[in-house]
Amino acid sequence: MFSNKQCFQQAFLKKLEMTYGKSFRESTIYDQYHTLGNMVREYISSNWIATNEKQRSSHIKQVYYLSIEFLLGKLLGQNLTNLGIREVVREGLQELGIDLEDMEGIEADAGLGNGGLGRLAACFLDSLASSNLPGHGCGIRYKHGLFDQKIVDGFQVELPEQWLRHGNAWEVRKVDEAVEISFWGEVETLYDKGRLTFRHIHSETIMAVPYDIPVIGYQTPVVNTLRLWNAEPSRFPVHKDVMEYKRDTESVSEFLYPDDTHEDGKVLRLKQQYFLVSASLQSIVLSHRKTYGTLKNFHEKVAIHINDTHPVLAIPELMRILMDEEHMGWDEAWTITTNTISYTNHTTLSEALEKWSVHLFQPLLPRIYMIVQEINERFCKQLWESYPGDWRKIEQMAIIAHDMVKMAHLALVGSYRVNGVAKLHTEILKNREMKDFYEVYPEKFNNKTNGITHRRWLLKANPQLSSAITDAIGSSWVHHPSDLEKLMPYAFDSGFKETIKRVRQERKTILAEIIQCQTGIIIDDTSIFDVQVKRLHAYKRQLLNVLHIMYLYNRLKEEKSFEIYPRTFIFGAKASPGYYYAKKIIKLINSLADKVNNDPQTSPFLKVVFLENYRVSLAEYVFPAADVSEQISTASKEASGTGNMKFMMNGALTIGTLDGANVEIFERVGSDNMFIFGLTAEEVLHYEQNGGYRSNDYYHYDKRIQQVLEQLLNGFFPNSFDLFESIYDSLLMQNDQYYVLRDFGSYTLAQEKVNTAYQSQETWLEKSIINTAQSGYFSSDRTIREYADEIWGIRSLEQGTFV
Repeated sequence: MFSNKQCFQQAFLKKLEMTYGKSFRESTIYDQYHTLGNMVREYISSNWIATNEKQRSSHIKQVYYLSIEFLLGKLLGQNLTNLGIREVVREGLQELGIDLEDMEGIEADAGLGNGGLGRLAACFLDSLASSNLPGHGCGIRYKHGLFDQKIVDGFQVELPEQWLRHGNAWEVRKVDEAVEISFWGEVETLYDKGRLTFRHIHSETIMAVPYDIPVIGYQTPVVNTLRLWNAEPSRFPVHKDVMEYKRDTESVSEFLYPDDTHEDGKVLRLKQQYFLVSASLQSIVLSHRKTYGTLKNFHEKVAIHINDTHPVLAIPELMRILMDEEHMGWDEAWTITTNTISYTNHTTLSEALEKWSVHLFQPLLPRIYMIVQEINERFCKQLWESYPGDWRKIEQMAIIAHDMVKMAHLALVGSYRVNGVAKLHTEILKNREMKDFYEVYPEKFNNKTNGITHRRWLLKANPQLSSAITDAIGSSWVHHPSDLEKLMPYAFDSGFKETIKRVRQERKTILAEIIQCQTGIIIDDTSIFDVQVKRLHAYKRQLLNVLHIMYLYNRLKEEKSFEIYPRTFIFGAKASPGYYYAKKIIKLINSLADKVNNDPQTSPFLKVVFLENYRVSLAEYVFPAADVSEQISTASKEASGTGNMKFMMNGALTIGTLDGANVEIFERVGSDNMFIFGLTAEEVLHYEQNGGYRSNDYYHYDKRIQQVLEQLLNGFFPNSFDLFESIYDSLLMQNDQYYVLRDFGSYTLAQEKVNTAYQSQETWLEKSIINTAQSGYFSSDRTIREYADEIWGIRSLEQGTFV
């Protein structure tokens, strides 16, 4: 039905009429979108079935990637591109009077994530399928994603995100594969044939119903699966109000990251985590038993990867299944579990490492808590044998201590591999954050630097640049992104540079039109587009960027001789609903935008834009248009970053600290092709261990800093009395935890270099092309190959054996 545009048109019109019982003329754009989506899903269904059959019949080892987030974005355009049928569909729809881009535009972002963690998971699924590897995702089908962000009077306002309002064309409900999840209740101890056994009784059960989404590889017959679990009522309890039970049940898959400022919210978050792992493991075990008839070889045929600590309950849950349902002894179950599960750590921030209070954990998950207790006791006994008498070390490393369950410690003890997500991050884990565990388990630790799928973030998001690259070096880079290095000689080719200049300007004009449409702000599309888009957090230092813009504004106002090349500063970020400090920074950015954009003296040279509701589909327009990539986190605090890779791949130049994967970008492009500033990770660590940093010194001795900080309080921003006092206090009264003032001078010098460098367009274009040429290493295809070979032990399916 997709062989040519005429066949496609006939099949499309017939499908629409049969599905909706109306003529094409009467149909809506949503009818048309869902018709096309269903056609694509049916088109790949034979390969989807064949992939599953091939994986089962070949007895090949499979990986299941468990993540609380999957930030998929929109799927229609990506799927059409991967299948190689985009042009046929576009031409066929065009003759019917339908613009394919309009149809793609009405698709809701599957916003089942918050940022890098969820987008990484989505990129990994794409690379697994495109590399013909047997790998599946397991997540939660949240009714509402994070939230829709509205900016009202400069403040962030959160509205429910409703990506399922018009249904989801890509999912298949599998109610026959639903499983039950148990909460609360108590554990009954029994002796069966002289063996101690346990049974979870008087529990409250809910049903986990799977919705499967096909993950289509690029120009390959492999179609893997993302399984999202939906919480639905099971057996209605007699002791509880029916409607209350229904509400409690459905709330488990209603919101991503429910508010946990109160205990009810904490319980719900822990429920979500167990719901995800129990449903996923029950499903994986059922499939394995159906194929092999035993679980004794489970670890030889299944790899389960936990993306951060949210799914770490997979460890005690697998133990529960093996012991309570398969009747294995502890040692056999532990051997299988600890050879099945691997773990990625995503943070160096101790406050971000999950902990749960025992008084909350134990009653909600009584059998799981018993198993965690036993794991902890056995681990502490092992530590006692290694460190006799060192109670302090044992206390620090224990999984349960001070009435708290430490999830990262459970992950470290119960997995066979632990990886960081950038070289620097992994070294910090080994030498600082997890040093004690590294001494006990040195063989577990390894590095897997993050990657991004170049098929979405270059091929799809930036067709203009993709075409220019293919015209120059051929199309092999789409399958082998390392071939982008063939672009290196073209950095000095005047004809190619002229092409890239034209491409970059086209992308900037497109983004400028989107900004005007969404915000009403008219920007100069020949100005420097200086972009910082990422989650709003103090360590990511959007505040440093803002203070520098205030400094530029002050100079433009006060010094008649001061000139800068016109610059547009673009921000996009969501702050967690309860993170009030971050929300104040959003207000500050918008207050600054009002100030500088409406000042006729400065607006020709400075514009500030805050993009509302930053998301994957908007990011696809932002990355190709950026000139400057702001990666300015406090050194040692950003585990890796992936936005830095997307900017680099699209030819933006990085201004950044030597943090996360910036270090590895620097290794590839060198100091001539990015702008490095600020403290190093070692210097930050020295301050943290030895003290000596006094932010007040920088305030008193740097008049620039003094002026911008006073402007937070002195009425510089109209109607802002006391509004930014908490920001001021964080920098001076609380000694500037993330060294914003310490790095301000260095950052300002680096920005002056940016200003000068951009004015030599020939040289700037060379730098841009070099960044793109060196970006192939940061493809998630490379990352996934490393995981497959060095952690999971999976191999690719042979092609040519599918329907």
